Amino acid sequence: MSQATDLELARLARRLAGRLVLDLTRSGRARSRGVGKLVRVRSSYDGGDIDIDGSLESLTAARLEGRSPSIDELVSTEWRRPGTAICLLVDRSGSMNGGRLASAAVAAAMCSWRAPPEYAVLAFADRVISIKELKQHKSAETVVSEVLTLRGHGTTDVELALRAARAQLDQSRAARKLTVLLSDAEVTTGADPLPVARSLDELAIVAPAEEPQHAKALAARCGAKIAEVDGPFSVLDTLTSLLG
Repeated sequence: MSQATDLELARLARRLAGRLVLDLTRSGRARSRGVGKLVRVRSSYDGGDIDIDGSLESLTAARLEGRSPSIDELVSTEWRRPGTAICLLVDRSGSMNGGRLASAAVAAAMCSWRAPPEYAVLAFADRVISIKELKQHKSAETVVSEVLTLRGHGTTDVELALRAARAQLDQSRAARKLTVLLSDAEVTTGADPLPVARSLDELAIVAPAEEPQHAKALAARCGAKIAEVDGPFSVLDTLTSLLG
């Protein structure tokens, strides 16, 4: 229905499917929202913006005493970095329909619900398509709906996809940077993905249960986590475990 020739019908079908997928993934406690938390800290020469309101008492006292306040009497504000940033890579080179399409939609919804807003969703074959970039504001429903429009075609450049993920995550100051590769990881074009795979902070490969051999081989070579899934419910459990 999401590919119906009636454009309005297709739009409504994708919207309904997006809501159903989001409802499926919204179990348990959501992770904290926001790209970071603005907190007040004691000032130092390491940085931060002086908080005039927070420092007012010290400024007033110093002025009455005819002196300049010392740095440690002042209060600054700074952003505390988020805990986790995620880049989801969806392989669209194969048969992107049925169970694999639903699994990709569930994975995207999981990233939007369980992770901070610092998440990216990229689809790839012999080139990379950005569905949501790390710093981009886009509703979860829109992200899922766009995943549901994917159709598989083209060759598979895993190295290109991993480089794109690294470029996204390099923008983040998160303590944990996780790349999730939803693919059988069979390389049919491009360079050997091993060097860039080893350069990632953390890589998890989620492979279809019917074709896991290439994903297992890459995971063994680069030390990545590996999981096999056989449908959207399996993806739900796997990503719940990966995301903690």
